[in-house]
Amino acid sequence: MSDSLLNLLKLLLLALVYLFFVRVLRAMWVQVTAPVVAPSASGATDATVRAGAPPVARLRILEPADQKGKTFDLTDEVTVGRASGCQVALTDATVSQLHARIFRRDGKLYVEDLGSSNGTFVNRKKVAAPVAIRRGDRLALGATVLEVMR
Repeated sequence: MSDSLLNLLKLLLLALVYLFFVRVLRAMWVQVTAPVVAPSASGATDATVRAGAPPVARLRILEPADQKGKTFDLTDEVTVGRASGCQVALTDATVSQLHARIFRRDGKLYVEDLGSSNGTFVNRKKVAAPVAIRRGDRLALGATVLEVMR
């Protein structure tokens, strides 16, 4: 092999190592930072929103068939993924370790993709920024389909 080809391969490997570290740092940053909860237009605090909070929402697995019917309670913020630290832990290999985040803001539920490999979809539309979800919406994460219930 020529020296120029070897140098090019070295640079490519170095770039891949840097990209790996950037992904690891980003995943750690998402886990460490707390979400910013914007005050509602009425000036209600988080405590007053909780006092009049809507009924507890849940996620129910629709697919794959072997997990069908399994439910998860949705609190103010949950992470979804394969990692053991996720509140909604899935076994699907097409789901990223830290795939998505579901959180409550101003009494509404939102879903946000956390840089997953296969993307997060709400009613078959890809999530690029936080998207409001409500009862009956279907979330697709890899090969797993979940339904929002109240």
